Amino acid sequence: MLVKRIFEAAPFVRSLGIELTSFGDGWCEARLNVISALEQQHGLVHAGVIMTPAGHTCGGAAVTIAPEGPDVITVENKVSFLRPAVGPSLFCRAQVFRAGKRLIFVEAEVTVEHGTERLIAAKASSTLAFIPLKVTNRNRDVAPRSAVS
Repeated sequence: MLVKRIFEAAPFVRSLGIELTSFGDGWCEARLNVISALEQQHGLVHAGVIMTPAGHTCGGAAVTIAPEGPDVITVENKVSFLRPAVGPSLFCRAQVFRAGKRLIFVEAEVTVEHGTERLIAAKASSTLAFIPLKVTNRNRDVAPRSAVS
């Protein structure tokens, strides 16, 4: 299934330790165990670390409703940080809000464990676009295109 593949085939996501935990039609959940390397200078989970599972889990939710053949790519992300993320794990649940012919709108919540409950640390919204599914050669070097000819 495509949602499993996008989690397994993303080196950056794997390097952070983000794990797909469950998914279904129009939704996806992931978990990230927090280690000190993911914290910023105040001991809180770094904002970029919070944004990554939010964005990737939104993509996971979007591909659960993709028709046979296309993949998805992010067009826009917005994350609102609601409280400092402090805890042993981050959890993210993304839900498709609306899907059109070309664009999918997904919302996500990133929560942290606090005792026996989970508190919302961030809310995210993501717009994704359907793209043709392509197999890429990850071992090739790709030089960036110059803006000046």
